[in-house]
Amino acid sequence: MITPTKGPQNWGKVLWKQQKYPDNYVPPRLFLASLQRNPNFRPYTYWPLVILSCSITQHLATIFIFLSVFVRLKENRLDPRSLVWLTVILFFIGYGTWNALHSQQNGSDNMTNHLKVMKSSIMMFLALMSLSPVLRTLTAATSSDSVWAISAGLFILNALLADYTATQPANIHEGISSVFSMNAAVSASVVLASRLPTDVSVFSLMLFSIQSFALYPMLRHRLQASPIAIWLLVTTTLWISSVWLMADLSRTIMWLFCFILFFVTLIAPAVLIWAQRYKNIIRGPWDVAVPKVNE
Repeated sequence: MITPTKGPQNWGKVLWKQQKYPDNYVPPRLFLASLQRNPNFRPYTYWPLVILSCSITQHLATIFIFLSVFVRLKENRLDPRSLVWLTVILFFIGYGTWNALHSQQNGSDNMTNHLKVMKSSIMMFLALMSLSPVLRTLTAATSSDSVWAISAGLFILNALLADYTATQPANIHEGISSVFSMNAAVSASVVLASRLPTDVSVFSLMLFSIQSFALYPMLRHRLQASPIAIWLLVTTTLWISSVWLMADLSRTIMWLFCFILFFVTLIAPAVLIWAQRYKNIIRGPWDVAVPKVNE
């Protein structure tokens, strides 16, 4: 930075006219007066961060619920027909909740939309039923260790790419990352389903997977705009359900999962607030201009 000892008489912060000073010149007093530290900084508060982190908690709980259901199906400790009926019931409960929230925010729905949803649901139901024999033998030539590693990697990818933003219902959009996240979870479900003994088990697990990783994330965005009491109730229900299902399978995994949820929901927001003190962004008069839109 070239700064003469005395400020110019006719200097201007413009590049369109010839001046005898370098383009990056600023008078010393003006330069120091124009420095800004963290100009757009908005400090976080603890409890709003906890509320926002509940979406991550719900997603992780959904993954562990799905894994516990898979283990029970593989060990013949869960009747797949019961899982099919449970999935259908949960679908109608979720769809009713979706419509109630949509009607509250955007007015009444059109009957044509309901018919389209039911038609798509029936087509998905029949497609999964017809593909179940194929999916059951998909990884017959693959070792179990490879299957567990592939499914673990896909579920980790699903958790990392999932959309956790608190988007208002009117602005919900499917981003590329959320689509990749859903595809990773469904692919992991297909790999795991190929290890089940019967076609009915494969069909029930895939039906439960579509509901858990494709339909519920859309409902979760609607629930984020609902009252906080409902949002916390859903989070607590999923947390307790996942812990209860894991407790019967492995105490070690149950306690590890409890620690993960506790850290994500309550400790991570506190760490983020603590780290705010080290945020230090300094803007000067010759930094790249930041456009101001809609102001």
